[in-house]
Amino acid sequence: MPRATVDLNPGQRPDEDPSLAVRNNGGTPPAAAPAPAGRREALLVLSFGGPRGHDDVMPFLENVTRGRGVPRERLLDVAEHYHHFGGVSPINEQNEALVAAIGADLAAHGIDLPVYWGNRNWDPYIEDVWQQMTDDGIEHAYVLATSAYASYSGCRQYHEDVARARIATGGGPTAEKLPHYFDTPGFVRANADALATALARLPEEHRATARLVATAHSIPDAMAAVAGPDGHAYETELMAAARAVVDAVEPGREFDLVWQSRSGPPSVPWLEPDVNDHLRALHENGEQAVVVFPVGFVSDHLEVIWDLDNEAEETAGELGLVFVRAGTAGTHPSFVAMVRELLQERRSGAEPRLGTNCPAACCFVARPAARPSVDGAAARE
Repeated sequence: MPRATVDLNPGQRPDEDPSLAVRNNGGTPPAAAPAPAGRREALLVLSFGGPRGHDDVMPFLENVTRGRGVPRERLLDVAEHYHHFGGVSPINEQNEALVAAIGADLAAHGIDLPVYWGNRNWDPYIEDVWQQMTDDGIEHAYVLATSAYASYSGCRQYHEDVARARIATGGGPTAEKLPHYFDTPGFVRANADALATALARLPEEHRATARLVATAHSIPDAMAAVAGPDGHAYETELMAAARAVVDAVEPGREFDLVWQSRSGPPSVPWLEPDVNDHLRALHENGEQAVVVFPVGFVSDHLEVIWDLDNEAEETAGELGLVFVRAGTAGTHPSFVAMVRELLQERRSGAEPRLGTNCPAACCFVARPAARPSVDGAAARE
């Protein structure tokens, strides 16, 4: 079902102070002080959403692309990806598993904090979950976005989701988004273990020489240019994360960072090269094997299993390249523990980092160059 349009910025431009981070926190910056004693707090896992059956697919895609003028023919093309998997997005089950794992980890460490789950584009909608938190007496929510990086789609739009929910419910809890976590030991360890497992799946004769290829969702160049306070933080953070993951497995080994899941008209420039084009270039350079590790994603949602396990693997097969795809962080214990550590960081009063206390103009584009993709970070149009 569609959600009503809400003006997030009544009386001011969205790139002017007070920032979304300040507004969502009740008009004050996220604090560099311990959480007030007795405040009723919760964690909200905030994600993209996805259909749960064939009948949900088109309404879901219409939600994602509402107001963008996307031709119905394009939606029907994307819908076939979902119908291939029974109309069910794997992101739902993955988020449910993550919420359960986080809740169990918090309880095991004596942290009494309820964990909620909400989405931008499908049930459970963030507005409904915000109302539920309000009814439950929650006064302050920490928000874990299922994106580790800076960008409009990866960070700022989650601040907007919270702002929209607070307006729709007339306030409710104050909120702060947890910081970017691309460089945290837990996220790096989860991805490093997945990369090591993928390397071990290669025939032994290719393990030392296979090309390592990190992938992330492509975004429009215009969006990349304004990511982070100084621009281009999306690429910078991804490169740092991929370097850390590889070094945790084989220090100093070379790798490439490429992009996947591009959409939109060809006239609009997006980050390149595309993973399929890169596989062709590797083949031309004489490479025989490749390990793709999707460090730009948190779970094996539709774009990972379709764009990599289907399209990229098919491209590699046509080229005669040995191809293995590494897993994502998912519910790896180190990743789950990372969530607890980020919560403790914020509750203890550590200095707010980027992602929590973002400047007003951070990742701001006057008219978003793309809406989020059908399961992930940047757009299928």
